[in-house]
Amino acid sequence: MGFTFLYVTVKDKAEARRISTHLLQLKLIACANIFPVDSMYWWKGKIMEGKELVLILKTLKNKVVAVRKEIEKIHSYEVPCITEIMVRLNEKYGKWMERQMR
Repeated sequence: MGFTFLYVTVKDKAEARRISTHLLQLKLIACANIFPVDSMYWWKGKIMEGKELVLILKTLKNKVVAVRKEIEKIHSYEVPCITEIMVRLNEKYGKWMERQMR
C-alpha cells in the first residue's frame, strides 16, 4: 500500500482545524500537522506577502482523490494549494496509519 503526504496552505488556524477535523472524521487522513509560515506569492498581477498555515495531511495513496475533493469543497481560497508529496514510511508508522483510516 502506498502512502502520501499532502501539503496544503490555509488562511488561519480555524480553517486548518476545520479541514483537518473534517478529513479525520471521514477517515480520509490518519494525521494532520499544522505549521505557521510566512508566504510570498503572485496574486492578480501583484506580489503578495502574508501569514498562512501549512497542513501536512498524512494519507494512503488510494485516498488522495477523495481528500482533494473534500478540501476543494470547503477551502476558503479561490485557488487552494493541494500538493502531493510521495513518502516512504517506517513499517510501524505505515501500519498505524492504515489502522486509523479503517
